[in-house]
Amino acid sequence: MQIGIIGSGSWATALAKILTDNGNTIHWWIRNTTTIGYIEKRKHNPHYLSSVYFDQSKLRLSDNIASVVSESDAIVIAVPSAYVIEALDLLPKGALQGKKIISAVKGILPTVNLLLNQYLLEQFAVPLSDYFAVLGPCHAEEVASEKLSYLSFSGLDVATVTSIAALFKTEYVNTVINTDVYGVQYAAVLKNIYALGAGIGHGLEYGDNFLSVYIANSADEMVRFLKKMAVALENNDNTSINYAASVYLGDLLVTCYSLYSRNRTFGNMIGKGYSVKAAKLELSMVAEGYNAAKCIYELNKSVQSDMPIASTIYEILWEQLPAEDGFKKIEGFLI
Repeated sequence: MQIGIIGSGSWATALAKILTDNGNTIHWWIRNTTTIGYIEKRKHNPHYLSSVYFDQSKLRLSDNIASVVSESDAIVIAVPSAYVIEALDLLPKGALQGKKIISAVKGILPTVNLLLNQYLLEQFAVPLSDYFAVLGPCHAEEVASEKLSYLSFSGLDVATVTSIAALFKTEYVNTVINTDVYGVQYAAVLKNIYALGAGIGHGLEYGDNFLSVYIANSADEMVRFLKKMAVALENNDNTSINYAASVYLGDLLVTCYSLYSRNRTFGNMIGKGYSVKAAKLELSMVAEGYNAAKCIYELNKSVQSDMPIASTIYEILWEQLPAEDGFKKIEGFLI
């Protein structure tokens, strides 16, 4: 199977490492030709995970996204959600027909408020049967240092998901199979919001005891939303889902607690008094939870799930509610 990767950030670079370490040759779209030249000469990405060195014989680098897609049977899309549409707009409408799409996007596409599979169906006629999601709990930095990590692969057909997951299984990556395609993606969106909130709480100097209660309540709130969304999407198989599994609870925990979490870091800045604009400039990386807070707030107008924590974080980020006041509200919600 010929594999393509769209994107060159930290997560895309980590996935490229996993695939090439497992003996796969990859077609890798990198927009910046200077970066391509650097990787070809120095064997590592100068901007992200620079400690990772690649076997050049396993890389087919290109700044032509249509060429990368054409050469690939399975395409990993690993672009921050805010920039996915901009990248895919470079493709002709029929370019993705017959391809297996593996989404490594951890957010809703903010300008259209859709998951990637919904957008691909609308714009490129990609059926859900050809769509797969790869999610955590996993940090790019720990993949770079080859600390044991877990990746969850979700798709409708177990046999196909299993074969795709096998491409990524290494000595330092274990893989888990899941069929809840919508649920795992919404869980990834929500955990970024709650992790951003955990960072705000830390910045406001709340302690570990409060944060443990906050995260427990966030987990409960997340499950309520996922169950309601499953009903809205007419997913009648959601009763057997284990929401304590790694792709749900595990990813929430690591994103809320880990110092590698950019959402937690972004929130910490907000809690310490940074404006959203200043925090964006300081972080210089995309914190998915910022746009996700607004996307989920809008989606929940139709779903009508009880989401006081996520709604309050939205108010802090988008409606200028002071962080201190917002967390005083949250204190009253927690049980």
